[in-house]
Amino acid sequence: MDAIGKSAELGAFAAMAGVFVLFAFIELAAPARQAPRGRRWVTNLALFAIDTLAVRLIVPLLMVGAAGLASERGWGLLNLVELPEWLAIAIAILALDLALYFQHWATHRVPLLWRLHKVHHSDPAFDVTTAARFHPIEIVLSMVYKMAVVVALGLPVWGVFLFEAIFNLATLFTHSNFALPPRAEHPVRALLVTPDMHRVHHSARERETNSNYGTLLSGWDRLFGTYVASPHDELTIGLEEYQDRRPHGLGWSLMLPFRK
Repeated sequence: MDAIGKSAELGAFAAMAGVFVLFAFIELAAPARQAPRGRRWVTNLALFAIDTLAVRLIVPLLMVGAAGLASERGWGLLNLVELPEWLAIAIAILALDLALYFQHWATHRVPLLWRLHKVHHSDPAFDVTTAARFHPIEIVLSMVYKMAVVVALGLPVWGVFLFEAIFNLATLFTHSNFALPPRAEHPVRALLVTPDMHRVHHSARERETNSNYGTLLSGWDRLFGTYVASPHDELTIGLEEYQDRRPHGLGWSLMLPFRK
């Protein structure tokens, strides 16, 4: 299982890199908004590299490993019942997507978590590299939370792996600086979060920032009353207090949660 898991993980990372390049080319060809690159891209991608290293050094198992351990030890709700594999995988995808909706909601509502999460929202532009812009402490805490959910629910290994792969690709998609054709936007958004829907979440207006928390399924926001269809006026990306080039700096971004 370890060899298979490592091969699958490598394949998922390669797919994620390929999708990143694809979306970046689409953004260059048909951007929805103007977004500076250069130093900003270097900072966002450097944060991704630091996040990946931090998780690898601090968290020993990650989500798939936690699922394997729970299966071996018989931990969690789903390990107490017999379910068809397809149903267990479907439950894993839905449960994790819902759990991450609540996690995202909490990062906006709990002051300590917001101090970390605002590194992501301080980006004054919106493109595929924004998906990589998270503070490493937030990424480590997020992984610990997701592992706890996996163990508590006893989610199956392949369900967790499939969710991770889909979720990572969805994160790139929802942060991409392009728009779906108007005829496709409505039917796709009825089920999935689209770039236009998530772009509202990166608005500098507080009510819009505190909306559209979903990453994969759009229905959670409708169910819990946090859905906003479109911004009320000309959309300003980022946070009002950081509408300058400071967020383009790596050191500034890493120190942001510790500033008064």
